[in-house]
Amino acid sequence: MEIRPTTDEDLEVFVDTVHAAFGRFPETPLEGGGLWWSALDMDRCVLALTADGRPVGTAGAHSFELTLPGETIVPAPGVTAVGVLPSHRRQGVLSAMMRHQLGELRARGEFLSVLLASEATIYGRFGYGPATYTQELTVPRHRAAPAPLRASATTDAPVTGAAHGSVEMLRSAGCGEILEEVYDRYRRAQPGALSRPHRWWALRAGQPPISPAPRYVVVHRDADGVPDGYASYSLGEPETTLTVDETIATDATVFTALARFVLNHDLVSRVVFKHVPPRHPLRWQLADFRAGKVSGDMDWLWVRLLDVPRALTARGWFADGELVLDVEDPFLGEHGRHLLTVRDGKADCVPTDREPDLSLDVRDLGSVYLGGTAPSTLVHAGHIRAHRPDAATLADALFRSDRAPHCLHWF
Repeated sequence: MEIRPTTDEDLEVFVDTVHAAFGRFPETPLEGGGLWWSALDMDRCVLALTADGRPVGTAGAHSFELTLPGETIVPAPGVTAVGVLPSHRRQGVLSAMMRHQLGELRARGEFLSVLLASEATIYGRFGYGPATYTQELTVPRHRAAPAPLRASATTDAPVTGAAHGSVEMLRSAGCGEILEEVYDRYRRAQPGALSRPHRWWALRAGQPPISPAPRYVVVHRDADGVPDGYASYSLGEPETTLTVDETIATDATVFTALARFVLNHDLVSRVVFKHVPPRHPLRWQLADFRAGKVSGDMDWLWVRLLDVPRALTARGWFADGELVLDVEDPFLGEHGRHLLTVRDGKADCVPTDREPDLSLDVRDLGSVYLGGTAPSTLVHAGHIRAHRPDAATLADALFRSDRAPHCLHWF
């Protein structure tokens, strides 16, 4: 078997192969673009070929940026289009491609990679761990009355529940530049968020509101008229359901204003908010707390660390302390013991012979890296071993994020 990089001339073969791996056929091209593969970086893709040159596997990577806790922005290849033909599964093709790809990422100087897992049982063995989570929130419109305003817990001022500014209803086909600019401002401050390169918007590749699929968009503008949030939505399935693809807001009051707009939409029986962060305050803003029904609670972004010291020193930190981490990387056959020292928001990570505080797999380190999974959760689950009683508590304090990590981008 040969694994080789692709060029632009390989696009058709690559697309046909990955679709065949999943038993599908490429969609009919849509007017104005919209095909997800049009945004592929073909110089970051590979084909697995049999001895006689037949393609049997694919893997690719997008060039993204990832926002870490502390608003640090780093390169993050987004692994995508991974597939093996059914006739060649369980023959080592996938493992060979993943090992090849991780080597290529390291050769480029990248210290982490991310992906969205089609199945939760596949990518852990390659060192990826779930790091952000998302859910859907459904609100019947007849139970969507807002909760009475109450005084702030820290001041005598009332909670406004809405931003100062205005909302404007547009169609997605005519407001791409606004959406791109607002999303970029949002993702730079949101831990766990990925960039959406300009070519995605220009090619209209991806899911709504990027794709050509018709959507209405409500844009929020601040008091100076500057766009600072949007919600993309459609009606249907059934026709009285309003589904919000994504809500992008630079602060909580903007989100509230956008939510109130869609919840007040006429001729709608219920509103479904897709991709809501866990523990989002929207349910608390309803007079009937039980009106908001959570569903679709699932993992989203998976993280894989390729250089543990570089990754740990890249992010921001919000507590001081020291931990010795004993990290196994079974897939790459590597092992390292690292002294993590955090002072004043910065970390130092060096090799050490000291006894470990925590022993863990690299996939578990990927899960806790963004602050979306508490180390103590994985200790209780039997994945991380704590060697002293307070190690998990200290790790929870160190790895927490200033904001819960969340990723909306599909790739």
